[in-house]
Amino acid sequence: MQKIQAWGAPAASKPLAPMTIERREPGARDIVLDILFCGVCHSDIHQARDEWSGGLFPMVPGHEIVGKVTRTGGGVTTFKVGDLAGVGCFVDSCGKCGPCSRGLEQFCEKGPALTYNGTEMDRKTRTYGGYSTQLVVDERYALHIPAGLDPAGAAPLLCAGITTWSPLQQFNCKKGDQVGVVGLGGLGHMALKLAASMGAEVTVLSTSRSKEADARKLGASGFESTRDGGTFEKLRGRFDLIIDTISAPHDYNKYLKMLAVQGTMVLVGIPTEPAPVHAFSLIGGNRRLAGSMIGGIAETQQMLDHCGKHGIVSDIELIPIQKINESYGRVLNSDVRYRFVIDVASLRR
Repeated sequence: MQKIQAWGAPAASKPLAPMTIERREPGARDIVLDILFCGVCHSDIHQARDEWSGGLFPMVPGHEIVGKVTRTGGGVTTFKVGDLAGVGCFVDSCGKCGPCSRGLEQFCEKGPALTYNGTEMDRKTRTYGGYSTQLVVDERYALHIPAGLDPAGAAPLLCAGITTWSPLQQFNCKKGDQVGVVGLGGLGHMALKLAASMGAEVTVLSTSRSKEADARKLGASGFESTRDGGTFEKLRGRFDLIIDTISAPHDYNKYLKMLAVQGTMVLVGIPTEPAPVHAFSLIGGNRRLAGSMIGGIAETQQMLDHCGKHGIVSDIELIPIQKINESYGRVLNSDVRYRFVIDVASLRR
């Protein structure tokens, strides 16, 4: 085992602080990454504070990781020393069950090995995330970062990017489609960029008029305030697809009525409370309400390749690790445009 520097939560009630963790020695199929950048996801905050329960402490968050390959095992064939590689929300799976065989490793029937707050597939070895200087990972669960993409801006693609790309693919977003994006935060701004790059006409639906200029700069063809009660009637029957990124409680029925006949609304945000859905909101117009959670390895690579082709990265604020607790507070206050990314060099100073 190798000792490395990290920042993590010693307990659910404690702020993040410096700590030392252990990484396993690399095997034949493993690559070693010197981590360069790691995005800060809202789920990091939930888990570091054990708001979803079941937290394993000490906990080192981070699942939006970009690093440089510094070592490869003897059986590695897809990476070489010096390559940029990414790691997302999981680092292993059984590779044999139905979902894994279909490229849906995130739904592994045995449970995937999460990048942090989990264990390796042996169910014994703890996993620690990207708020650290180094990571060891099986090459099959690492992603190639396309040349030309800013590696710091690419880091959030490993979660926010694939979380919004996957439903756009599942529900066949294409040129000329009318797409609504609910919320313009870390997820929403990626949904906007990706849908626009596919040729869709994207309308941002937000409670904050102050974000309209940003939305149009990022590619929105329309912007409407959901604080204006007339918005829902104005846009009734408008959208082929709605990507709902909001994690605060809100009335799904109002948004479902904005779908066209046979339109789909996809939830990628996770409100803390269950929401009632009236049957007629779906039956009237054969509308669909769906959910989507990240994506498998092949789909994530597809997303990265698309972003490389179109020059798409997340809009970020780069921070030293020493500002991580402050950044958590700012995320909760929606005070970031639109994703914090940790400069991991700050751990080495």
